[in-house]
Amino acid sequence: MGRVRAAAAELAAVRGLDVEVTTAPRLVAASFAAYEMLRIDGRAPDVWAELSGVVAARDGWVRLHGNYPHHAEITRAVLGIEDRAGLERAIAARAAEEVAAELSAAGGIAVAVRTAEQWEAGPHARAVAGDPWSVVEDRGARPVPGPLHGGAAPLTGIRVLDLTRVIAGPTATQLLACLGAEVLRVDPPHRPEILAQHLSTGMGKRSAEVDLRRDASAVRALAAQADVILGGYRPGALAALGLGTEGLEELAPHAVIVALSAWGEHGPWGRRAGFDSIVQAASGIAAICGADGRPGALPVQALDHSTGHLLAAHVLEALTAGRAVTVRASLLGAARTLLALPPPPAAEPEELLIPRVEVPFSGGVLRAVPPPLLLDGLTIERPVGTYGAARPQWREE
Repeated sequence: MGRVRAAAAELAAVRGLDVEVTTAPRLVAASFAAYEMLRIDGRAPDVWAELSGVVAARDGWVRLHGNYPHHAEITRAVLGIEDRAGLERAIAARAAEEVAAELSAAGGIAVAVRTAEQWEAGPHARAVAGDPWSVVEDRGARPVPGPLHGGAAPLTGIRVLDLTRVIAGPTATQLLACLGAEVLRVDPPHRPEILAQHLSTGMGKRSAEVDLRRDASAVRALAAQADVILGGYRPGALAALGLGTEGLEELAPHAVIVALSAWGEHGPWGRRAGFDSIVQAASGIAAICGADGRPGALPVQALDHSTGHLLAAHVLEALTAGRAVTVRASLLGAARTLLALPPPPAAEPEELLIPRVEVPFSGGVLRAVPPPLLLDGLTIERPVGTYGAARPQWREE
């Protein structure tokens, strides 16, 4: 987070703003639990769905992700089950790798739980072993954002097209929005975002629904006018619509472009979808966090949040430097970075005092963890727009 703070402070200075940009350990720590700490009219969101989590197989464990209805439906169809009890019976009789491979081939989300050593010996880990967490490809110069008058936020006037979902990408774009950028997030109407995830990462954004199967041209037009574009669908998913990374580079040669993936963009799993918990399970983190032979998980979606912060830092740095770049990053890179760190101390951590702020939104009272930056000592939260209510167009300048 120190890198984000430094980048935001430098951009503010370049734009002539006399503002102190700081952060605080409690804000950073709490930001990693923003989804879990969200309160909607006093209620916590449901974190997991019935068909998510670890399930015992004949020879190990399978980790599934069924929070999105279409993924849950694939699991039901492939395994011929209806509920959690049926899921556990079906998987118990089969090999973990076999179940995961069958579900993945059908478009579901599942992996066999591995130790770090098992993962590192596998074909995908070997294929991406030399890849960094993120890489920046410089495509040439772009204008440095111009000067601002006092009272403006550092990213005022910057247009950000958000084509990401879940937590990592939306965390990055929320931070940009709360620093003053005009962020327009676009989602497919037939596969809406989970509402609590929208509420926990939607501060300052406008949210629109566009069916890319019928109207990709509208989003291509938005991309052509954007300063920053973040894509978070699995590699190749939007390429035929002209909205893959290479297509976006042609549409917006001046833009800062971010390509976020679960597993990286090459190797056997380079076109596979994934989530934080799934990457934890495959890479060995779940095995380390387990107890009594059962895999566990980190207490927060640390791969998502750390990657989101990293992406925000890259965007801020590129804008300040006046460079059109393409940033590529993966959740697997975050997992490898975490696994390479020394183990945490054995002492019990101190209880975290969660800072929350009241955020306006159309459905009631939302109490949320603010983004982990301070401008002149003040938190930078903004209202959360109604999901899907915005028109897919930029505001008039």
